[in-house]
Parts: sequence; structure tokens; C-alpha cells
Amino acid sequence: MNFADSEILASILTADGYTPIDDYKKADLILVNTCSIRDHAEQRVFNRLNEFSSLKKRSPHVKIGIVGCMAERLKEHLLEEQLQVDLVAGPDAYRSLPLLLAQVEDGQKGINTILSESETYDDIKPVKTDTNGVTAFISIMRGCENFCAYCVVPYTRGKERSRNAETIIDEARLLFEQGYREITLLGQNVNSYKCGTVGFPQLIAQVAEINSQLRVRFATSHPKDISDELLTVIAQYDNVCKSIHLPVQSGSDATLQKMNRKYTRQWYLNRIEAIKRIIPDCTISTDIIAGFCGETEKDHNDTLTLMREVGYSSAFMFKYSERPDTFAAENYKDDVPEEIKLRRLNEIINLQRELSLASNEKETGLIREILIEGVSRRNLLQSYGRTSQNKVVVFDNPAQIKAGVYANVKILRCTPATLIGELTQSRAHR
Repeated sequence: MNFADSEILASILTADGYTPIDDYKKADLILVNTCSIRDHAEQRVFNRLNEFSSLKKRSPHVKIGIVGCMAERLKEHLLEEQLQVDLVAGPDAYRSLPLLLAQVEDGQKGINTILSESETYDDIKPVKTDTNGVTAFISIMRGCENFCAYCVVPYTRGKERSRNAETIIDEARLLFEQGYREITLLGQNVNSYKCGTVGFPQLIAQVAEINSQLRVRFATSHPKDISDELLTVIAQYDNVCKSIHLPVQSGSDATLQKMNRKYTRQWYLNRIEAIKRIIPDCTISTDIIAGFCGETEKDHNDTLTLMREVGYSSAFMFKYSERPDTFAAENYKDDVPEEIKLRRLNEIINLQRELSLASNEKETGLIREILIEGVSRRNLLQSYGRTSQNKVVVFDNPAQIKAGVYANVKILRCTPATLIGELTQSRAHR
């Protein structure tokens, strides 16, 4: 989401006369696009600010801005003198950047953190500044109203609102014409997308129908909302990728209720069963939080058993990080000791490593269609791409077939993270 927002920022600033530059040490303006989902993310921002402040002391003309969720959450704190920040803009205030920068030029601090109930930036064509030219992101909605107990997003990104469907289709079509061959539709909960009579299943179908050579992915789905209608659409279109990210967070009913996730363990497993039945070749990935408030060993073991039952292909795994102003911070005690959180997290990680290896081993001997994304960093004679199931494949590419080409690759062996294969043929060019 922040990657897509950065492209919107680049578009607004380009229209105001700025030009993106790769080396921040040569920039006149540095914007740090921030996330508040975990404390670690915010600490990384403060570390970067220290680095940029040193640059500003040597080059006083450089302007530094904080944008995004952290700007919304911390507001005035970010304008304290020692941080050397000139402007702060929340995720719904990007259009005001030219005005804020004008205020900064006049010697003032620029700040706008007003949340909107309607802003979707649907008329802004993002500027691709850091891309492989093959894959791209499209934000289809903003905000969230699920209010999970641990999550700060509803407070930093505001009410849920969907972007106009026609602008999404137009942007996807333009990206295809520019040579992009895969797009990911983004939203805090894409299942909730609604524009008039167009829901998310209809939107997915319309994007897929732009061209059969355009792959379509999406993130993220909330388990309480993923429907059989959506699963049927995914199964129907070959170019809608057979990979679903379905965050579970915990396998314990007690913890799920405390998290305000609005589903039970059995409900979640029923949705997993539906995915496997309707889309047999689909991989499933997830998010898991270790050590949430009040989590017992039984709760933790419930998570481990659920992981085994689902057989996730991959997972994002974190120990619980209390976020200020959330329901959990104000109503629960963060009472799981740090060493227990870390032990449980490591158990989750180790199990997922086994599950990822088992998932990848099932690919051995298969021929998979991949979309080549680029050259391997470790070996310039090798290329890499992804399968429809979102698995990374590395293979020898002596003919140096370029990125953006579909290729058939036979899977020879694997690691928990990567498939290793051999090229059988390229199928289609950009």
C-alpha cells in the first residue's frame, strides 16, 4: 500500500515541477513514507530521520517530510526541532503537498493530517519510479473499519471507501499498454470493495478481461468476507493468480475473539476448505501474531495445529507489538513475557519453514508457467519469475529472455523459499 502511495506522491510532485531522483544525497526534498502497523517500522523511520538530519545540517536547503500513517499518528511530535522535519502529511493529505511545500519555503512548518471520508486519488495516474516494468500495484480502496483490537490502521487511514471502478479499469489497461504484465489490486480488505453495482468479484473479472496476458493478483482478504462468488471468479479466469493471502493471526477462538477478528477457527477452516475445493491448485499464505495479550500455551498450540491443517505456502510472522490508541492498548494488558513471545514466534517460524518446504516439494517435476521479472542477483546468467501460485522460480537463462515474457519452466528442486527449474520454452512476449 505504501509503495502505491509513493507513486501517487511522485505524480503530485512531478506535476508541481519536481523530478524523482535515485540518490537521496542529491535531493532537494526527501519524503519518508511511513507505516505504523508495528513499533519496529516506526523505529526504522526515526533511524532514517537521524541520517537525513545529518544531511540537512550539511545542506540546509534540503527539505524533509514525513507522510503516511506515522504522520497521522504522531503529528506534532514529528515537528520537534531535533528531528529536522519540515512538513507532515497524513495519507489523505497528499494533494496539499504543493501548498505545504510553499509554506515551508516561507519559513513555516507544513502540516495536514486531516482524514477524509471520500479521498481515493482515483483521478491521479501514479508515476512509476522504482519498478521492474513488469509488475505494478493499483490501490482500489482506502481505509478500514474492521477495528481489530491490535491494529492502528483504522485510526491512521480513516473510513473505508472504494475507488471508482472505471478509473481502476482504465489504469490497469494503461499499465498493460505500457508493457506491465501483472498487477496487484490493493486494499486493507479488498473483499469489501463496492462501487455502485460492482463488487470485488465483478471488479476482478473486469480487470482479467482486459487481456489474457495480464496477470491479476490482490491483497489483502479478510476471512470473514471472502465469498464463494469470489473464489469462483478466481477459478474461472486463468490469468487471475491462484494464490490467496488470508490472514488468520491466531488459531485460538479465545484469542480471535479478543482480537475482534469477527470469525472463529472453524469459520476460517471452512473458508480454507472452500478455497481448496473450488480452486484446487491454489496456494494460501497468511499473517500470524505470536504472544497477543493473554495468549496461553493452549492458544499458541491451537495456532500451530491450524498451521499444520491448512499447510500454508508462506506466512508473515510477528510477535505482538502494542500500538498506542488501539483497543488492545487501552483495554488489555500486554502480559506475555518477551522471552515467551520470542520462543513462540520461533516455533511458528520453524514450523512454517517445514510447511513452505513441503509446499515447494510438491512442485518438483511439474512444468509451471512463470512470468519473468528479472535477472537473479546471485547469478547474472539466471533469471527469476513467479508462478501463478506466487512461488519464486530461479532458472538458467543462457538466451537471456527478457523480463515480461511468460515461460514454461520445469521444477527440478527447491528450498523452503525458492523453486529451482530449467527453461522449457518461452510462451509469449511483451
